[in-house]
Amino acid sequence: MTITIALAGKGGTGKTTVAALMIRSLVRRNEGPILAIDADPAANLHMALGMPMPSTVGEIREKMAAMNISGGLGVTMSRQDYLDLEVRMALEEGQEIDLIAMGRPEGPGCYCAFNNMLRQVIDSMSQPYKFVIMDNEAGMEHISRRTTRDVDVLLLITDPTLRGVRTAADMATLSDTLDVNIKRKFLVVNRVMGEIPEPLQKAIDALGLDVIVHIKSDENVNRLDALGEPLATLDKDSAAYQAVEEMTTRVLGSS
Repeated sequence: MTITIALAGKGGTGKTTVAALMIRSLVRRNEGPILAIDADPAANLHMALGMPMPSTVGEIREKMAAMNISGGLGVTMSRQDYLDLEVRMALEEGQEIDLIAMGRPEGPGCYCAFNNMLRQVIDSMSQPYKFVIMDNEAGMEHISRRTTRDVDVLLLITDPTLRGVRTAADMATLSDTLDVNIKRKFLVVNRVMGEIPEPLQKAIDALGLDVIVHIKSDENVNRLDALGEPLATLDKDSAAYQAVEEMTTRVLGSS
């Protein structure tokens, strides 16, 4: 059975870093094939994983829209079959990890039918994988539009700031209103430096979310990010590496 893990949080909190390190942790444990979905329009998960940038679903969507206008679809191939083919061709395949990039937000017009078809495609593609890891944009747009399957674990990432925690609180509330079954929710406090100030700790406690891990600020991670180097090269003695290892163990125990 496929386990879907989604990460979300305010921009700049390190969602992509945490996603990439968690994927590395799952690979190290030989947990089976992993499908990584980069649902952030910034689309830099591929860099953190050390993979080429794939074609995006957004590009496929715009191509389909242009073909619809010109009458290029619906004669020899259905739109559903065409989308399935295009997304599978856009999949960037690695040794243990395959990657899909969602791309930029939608332009003008209604894409409800497209999103419904896309959900069916991704659900079908996800079946052979043990894990699907989705790195979301701040607004969880792809979850809210149901362009992915139900979520087993939602990791809300915050940095040690009140703005980050408040954004995580808003997302926790939003997730309760979505037409998606989210089984478990956890808070991840990233880039922690020293003790957490009392007002911030009170804000965290008020969320009512299980804090699954504190990830210390790590100069090794900052250096790799600055150089655009994959996080697969992060030393195992790194504080961030060890914290994400602990987080992964807890997530697997809760799934």
